[in-house]
Amino acid sequence: MSAQTRYGYPMPIGAAGGIVDTAPYSIVSRLNVEESGTMKFGSGVVQGTKPGSGIAVPTSATTVAKFEGITTNNHHTEHDLEGGLRIRKSAAIGVMTYGRVYARVAEGVEPAYGDSLFIITSGAEAGFVTNNAAAVAAGGEEAAPTTIAIKGRFLGGVDSTTKVAPVELFNQAQA
Repeated sequence: MSAQTRYGYPMPIGAAGGIVDTAPYSIVSRLNVEESGTMKFGSGVVQGTKPGSGIAVPTSATTVAKFEGITTNNHHTEHDLEGGLRIRKSAAIGVMTYGRVYARVAEGVEPAYGDSLFIITSGAEAGFVTNNAAAVAAGGEEAAPTTIAIKGRFLGGVDSTTKVAPVELFNQAQA
């Protein structure tokens, strides 16, 4: 009798928006003010039109004082008929304000343990994290996306399968 001893793929470290470990954390509920499918789990979000209630994807006008946290993966979110995961407009979403969470990482970013944490505030990767304030936009564009520095750090590198990395948001006011 034989047994499989090798696998052709690595085990992912985590899922976008998943909680990393049992370290202290805070998750608040907020409502998605974006159109359905725009917001993603594991992305940085900012105050929406109604601060303390709604959240939105960051824009180039975003300041660090408007940063709310990183969206957490809700286990009750449904896939659509094509198998895609879309966060609906006005849906309640958990937002980690401090703690350790798996965040979506910008394309081409290779963070290391302890690297500084920045949130991209423009382009297709708005809300994704990077370790470089002047990170190159996806596709190798010359113009770097706008970023804001977040009080936090990377806890490790990027998973090649899920394109997420563990990050820690510090329990400190961002502004």
